Amino acid sequence: MQGVIKAVCISEEKGTEKHPVESAHLTAHHGIDGDAHAGPWHRQVSLLSWEKVEEFNRRGAQVTDGAFGENLLVSGIDFRSLPIGTVFTTEQVELRLTQIGKECHSHCAIFQRVGSCIMPHEGVFAEVLRGGTVAPGEILTVHLPPADDLKNQPIDA
Repeated sequence: MQGVIKAVCISEEKGTEKHPVESAHLTAHHGIDGDAHAGPWHRQVSLLSWEKVEEFNRRGAQVTDGAFGENLLVSGIDFRSLPIGTVFTTEQVELRLTQIGKECHSHCAIFQRVGSCIMPHEGVFAEVLRGGTVAPGEILTVHLPPADDLKNQPIDA
């Protein structure tokens, strides 16, 4: 399974909408250089399906790339349907899915603006296994974990 990166986004501060950039460098075990969420933890990079944003916009929200706090907006992949441990690769970068969704404690900037947010339900998070540069237009390939790894999956991450 493959998708196409539609946007790469960063923010300098947590809790704010991200903004698109032409490309970004990812550092192994750290995240996207210059992004507020980078660091030695399990949510170094956030990913969201482009189709989910388009569906949200059809309801009248008209949000822009990065508005949900996503680092990578990708067409053709339903991230929520993938198991923890799934690996994503581009020509240079390798990411591993670590978390599906998240609780929104402080209601992000998009929630404040439109009263709803899809990131807590549709977004996923990954750690950077191999660093490099990513840019819009690149192919993101999905590598499912071996079946034996799925036996110990949490029911709801």
